[in-house]
Amino acid sequence: MGPVLAGVLQLLALIAALALAYVPLGTYMARVYSSDKHWRVEKWIYKGIGADPNTEMRWPAYLRGVLAFSAVSVVFLYLLQRLQGHLPGSLGFKAIDPDQAFNTAASFVTNTNWQSYYGEQAMGHVVQTAGLAVQNFVSAAVGIAVAVALVRGFARSRTGELGNFWSDLVRGVTRILLPLSVVAAIVLVACGAIQNFSGIHEVGQFFSGHSMGGHQQWNGGAVASQEAIKEIGTNGGGYFNANSAHPFENPTPFTNLFEIFLLLVIPFALTRTFGIMVGSLRQGYAILATMATIWVGFIALMMWTEFAHHGPALQIAGGAMEGKETRFGVGASSIFAVSTTLTSTGAVDSFHSSFTGLGGGITMLGMQLGEIAPGGTGSGLYGMLVMAIIAVFIAGLMVGRTPEYLGKKIGTREIKFAACYILITPALVLILTAAAMALPTPGHSMTNSGAHGFSEILYAYSSAANNNGSAFAGLNADTQWFNSTLGLAMVLGRFLPMVFVLALAGSLAEQKPVPATAGTLRTEKPLFTGLLVGAILIITGLTYFPALALGPLAEGLAS
Repeated sequence: MGPVLAGVLQLLALIAALALAYVPLGTYMARVYSSDKHWRVEKWIYKGIGADPNTEMRWPAYLRGVLAFSAVSVVFLYLLQRLQGHLPGSLGFKAIDPDQAFNTAASFVTNTNWQSYYGEQAMGHVVQTAGLAVQNFVSAAVGIAVAVALVRGFARSRTGELGNFWSDLVRGVTRILLPLSVVAAIVLVACGAIQNFSGIHEVGQFFSGHSMGGHQQWNGGAVASQEAIKEIGTNGGGYFNANSAHPFENPTPFTNLFEIFLLLVIPFALTRTFGIMVGSLRQGYAILATMATIWVGFIALMMWTEFAHHGPALQIAGGAMEGKETRFGVGASSIFAVSTTLTSTGAVDSFHSSFTGLGGGITMLGMQLGEIAPGGTGSGLYGMLVMAIIAVFIAGLMVGRTPEYLGKKIGTREIKFAACYILITPALVLILTAAAMALPTPGHSMTNSGAHGFSEILYAYSSAANNNGSAFAGLNADTQWFNSTLGLAMVLGRFLPMVFVLALAGSLAEQKPVPATAGTLRTEKPLFTGLLVGAILIITGLTYFPALALGPLAEGLAS
């Protein structure tokens, strides 16, 4: 079997698995967020935090809950890292430096999971499990909660109430993320991922059964359980520096495909949840079709750039194998790279800096789209719904009538919120990239010069501001400048858009539904799907094309 055919068959198997999970998971999540009953364990949690889960919140109160919980989480995780040297199970690792502790705390609380450290050489068991793994759960649950609040804004009328943040947060963890993670962790352990709390072991280095004379140090950890929620919650932070390219995290080609399935299943299934909650499954299918079209298109482009590369060595290897695991090959690595950058996951099973020039540009563009195809847990859905509002507005301008979406008028107030949402992240990416290139010190962190060096920095800020977390490799990000500015980009890139999403949800919930007429744009039709795909690509292209032309496009055209 050729490598191209193997890659295509893996893609088809992945699509089949996602299709099988789509209906049951999407329906189940709709029931979770529509139920008025609370589990006993949830009641204990509400009592412990002093929250009343039955109190409806308007958007300012919902936002205060999101920001207050996230601020406390940042402080807790920061202190946990700073006190690591005094904690049990630290494996002898010292406290994390202040700038790196801030960067890591901001990273995991914002669902970014950018890492400027070597996981196996910096974090002990307590920080990994009580700090990082916990944030993997709750940061993902926060994203889903905000998405559900926006969906309620479309579904409700003549009220500004969007539900209860604390109830949505707790249910997301107890009823969705935790059960799925338990099952996924068992599968990973059965396939060879490690799960223990062992200390550091010194092992010899061998090649083909013969000792090479050197030694390496390895430490164990609760890897399988953290790997499960890292993918299911579209987090991405690896227990080891090699991330999902490490055999302890991702042992076999099957686990590689399984991990891709995990990082895609909730974002895709949330489109059905959306359709059920707004009372129109066809609206959910339209959003699903938009996401799937972009995702499949990007995978096809990535496989083409990585397989169809010139040179006898690359042809003998069956593609551009530099930086890719021989266990997985070009096809599986291409699917993983596209899926992880079109979601907010950031996990990697290959090194994006070693992709072809155009291939690296595809990973970068996937993040710059806003990670909406299918995006992160929750963030992908609300990002796509904001883009749908923009597309409806553009269509309204074309025909000269007030735009409507799901029975709600898209007026001046709504379009201002949507416009602010789509402008925040590009502003962060481009301003901080320009500052890093203009100042003398940040440039010293680049391994490469020219277009590829520029791509290292552009990728870093695209990853941080879009809450992705993957790295282009080659950039030394463990400096005060990058730890601080990337941490700032992660915080602002996560919470400023949420402000406008929740404000938009509140505005929509207050409206009276508008009955559909002969002139209403049918947003469940393929025509609207095409319009939405076009609007996403054109808006992103106009925003980022000059920067991409200086980096991956210049490198790709020169090779």
